[in-house]
Amino acid sequence: MSIRGKAFIAGAYEHPDRKIPDKSVAQVHAEVAVGALADAGLSLADVDGFFCSGDAPGFGPLSMADYLGLTRLRYVDSTETGGSSYVGHVGHAAAAIAAGKCRVALITLAGLPRSQPPARSGRPSGPESAFESPFGPTTPSMYALAARRHMHEYGTTSAQLAAVKVAASQHAQHNPNAMLRNPVTAEEVLDSPMISDPLHRLDCCVISDGGGALVVVAPEVAAGLSRPTVSVLGHGEAPKLQGSRIDLTHTGAVWSGPRAFAEAGVTPADVDYASIYDSFTITVLQTVEDLGFCEKGKGGAFVADGALLAPHGALPFNTDGGGLCNNHPTNRGGMTKVIEAVRQLRGEANAPVQVPGCDIALVHGTGGSIGTRMGSATLILGQEDA
Repeated sequence: MSIRGKAFIAGAYEHPDRKIPDKSVAQVHAEVAVGALADAGLSLADVDGFFCSGDAPGFGPLSMADYLGLTRLRYVDSTETGGSSYVGHVGHAAAAIAAGKCRVALITLAGLPRSQPPARSGRPSGPESAFESPFGPTTPSMYALAARRHMHEYGTTSAQLAAVKVAASQHAQHNPNAMLRNPVTAEEVLDSPMISDPLHRLDCCVISDGGGALVVVAPEVAAGLSRPTVSVLGHGEAPKLQGSRIDLTHTGAVWSGPRAFAEAGVTPADVDYASIYDSFTITVLQTVEDLGFCEKGKGGAFVADGALLAPHGALPFNTDGGGLCNNHPTNRGGMTKVIEAVRQLRGEANAPVQVPGCDIALVHGTGGSIGTRMGSATLILGQEDA
């Protein structure tokens, strides 16, 4: 069953704060939920589908639905695939709406890792941990492995990776809420402290408090709203697991991207704007290759040539500054990627980086680690009449 044109994003809201020391995670979920519903012209009483992920406190959607007072629910989803979770949730909400399971789906994210860093239990958290933890892997080190392998296979350089951060910083200077608003040069990226060779500190995303929410609605609901809505055109998901041989040079976007493009009936050449998960600069470089925006191994030259710069680059990306400069409220930053794509399609991005004539936007989320096991989710969004 295709979801093309069968569901619309009617509301989007991003928490404006990057440090929230005086509120609970549940409170932030509630604030962004109310914000997104107000943006859509709806209320909590209209919601009959609720979506959240592992950042939701308590017993997932049950605890949060009770906290929010969602008394009309007939569909819930707590899919957890890390950073791709909320990109996947939009596709799941669209599918649920197309199947008649709900009419108004609320999707919420919140996290306080800057104010309330998670406690470390010291116990293995997954079946792989007993085999991997003794070797001391960290999140940056697993991405660094992928970066180093890409350099070995294709000649990619640290300066090319730095171009991703440079583009994000150029965009973030226009976002009053961004954590890092000062533009940086490639030299400054390369001069920043080494975190895990070859990744420098400025190759890594920020850590912030915050959150966001989306409201996805049925066509008949969208038709009665005064606010511009955004059509969900296509969706694809794919895990990439280790298997017998680990290929560090590609991500799950190799499979999720074609599925989303096929459902939407568009190609990479049709995309006007891209929100791409940017936990690290290497994440973006590999993703643009795997989604078909350039040949495999040519990502370094592609980003270094200014392709990612808004508003007139070949593939303007992350015009809010993304995770590299704006915010990264949990390890599930795909939510803010969807929100910025909605702004672009509505013509509501910050003026200097608004892409003219933005009709088709791509959103891609990366969950887990491109150095081990990961999940990818890709969305294609468009204008109401796209």
